[in-house]
Amino acid sequence: METWLIRNATIITMDDDRRVLSDSDLLIEGSEIKSLQPDGSETSSVPRDRVIDASGLVAIPGFVNAHTHCAMTLLRGYADDMPLMPWLEERVWPLEMKLGEEDVYWGTMLGIAEMIRAGVTCFNDMYHYFEAAARAAIDAGMRAVVSGVLLAFLPDADERLGRAIEFARDWKEKGDGLVVTMLGPHAPYTVPDHFLERVVEGAKSAGVGIHIHVSETEGEVADSQREFGQTPVERLDGLGLLDVHPVAAAHCVHLTDADIETLVEKRVGVCHCPGSNMKLASGAAPIPKLLAADAVVGLGTDGPASNNNLDMIEEVRLSALLHKLHSGDPTAVPAWQALEMGTRGSARALGIGDRVGQIKPGMKADVALIDFRQPHLFPRHDVVSHVVYAARAGDVHSVFINGRPVMLNRELQTLDESRIFQEVNDRLERLT
Repeated sequence: METWLIRNATIITMDDDRRVLSDSDLLIEGSEIKSLQPDGSETSSVPRDRVIDASGLVAIPGFVNAHTHCAMTLLRGYADDMPLMPWLEERVWPLEMKLGEEDVYWGTMLGIAEMIRAGVTCFNDMYHYFEAAARAAIDAGMRAVVSGVLLAFLPDADERLGRAIEFARDWKEKGDGLVVTMLGPHAPYTVPDHFLERVVEGAKSAGVGIHIHVSETEGEVADSQREFGQTPVERLDGLGLLDVHPVAAAHCVHLTDADIETLVEKRVGVCHCPGSNMKLASGAAPIPKLLAADAVVGLGTDGPASNNNLDMIEEVRLSALLHKLHSGDPTAVPAWQALEMGTRGSARALGIGDRVGQIKPGMKADVALIDFRQPHLFPRHDVVSHVVYAARAGDVHSVFINGRPVMLNRELQTLDESRIFQEVNDRLERLT
């Protein structure tokens, strides 16, 4: 069992009391946080090479990317400045049909490298060749919630659903608990009722949750009301999908007040993606309303073809700024709330809030250290404000996942970036 001691850090705990601890020690034992501010008797046996002097560093719970399609790193910059449906139908889906399993593996590896460098310790992924994404996460030492995308219009849709259910059952908690599985019906507009009912049955039989896009655009909601006489949320609720736990509902941009009540009542995890929603002009989700109603709200980047990055520090900042502008209220989504959504809130939205999202004894040691010894992070009037409004991905110094260091002093420990770049380049020559 490895033991690590992080000394003299400022620790943003994200616990119930929102404590910020100055000049404190964090002891990691095995995969868990053993204690905060430990006394000398507990730390005397820690080897010197496993002690980090964190003076000038700020420890936060690792960011949890609550919604992405990680291997879409392969499509970054390939289809920009387009509305959602033409973007999907004319550019993205045709290229994705050329992808193979190893393409997805290396595209996911590229995304994982990017996320670790930005302090992300867990991501919720929906994509093709989901086994490859799970394998990449385990090989990299990354925590991941993995679901295969299910699109009913594909000729092998039934076979994919069967494989997805088998995967969800067989892979959950693999890799020393790093992998959690879900089923991933793409959206109500790509999956008909009879197929969604089978997804619900499959999720219940496998004991897993569901990851789905919901009410992303005005057009989607209007089409649903015209065809079914219901909003997408009402339709999913009527099919029993929202009774599965957890449900990670991506976007939720266009919601009625009744939709919000339903999402709160069912404890659905809303996965807010402000960067993608702005870039695709999908709109601004009613996050202040959702938060005021005590909804479970997390943050995601969406795929790197629609963002175009996997930087959760940027997403946290956007979540604070967008809703101030949209509401005309400078107090909307304050810094604490934005950071909470990107850490603890995202973990709750994915049903893993009992293990990650806070720095406290007994939680898994998923921790990011941010280097505050930078001009743009000085002086330290408010470290939480600085993380949200001033920090950058390049300020992340070290990252631990499940108690294991995956980056130390900006050096990746589990990934070979040069090989990842080469593998991705080789694949792009064929794909494009």
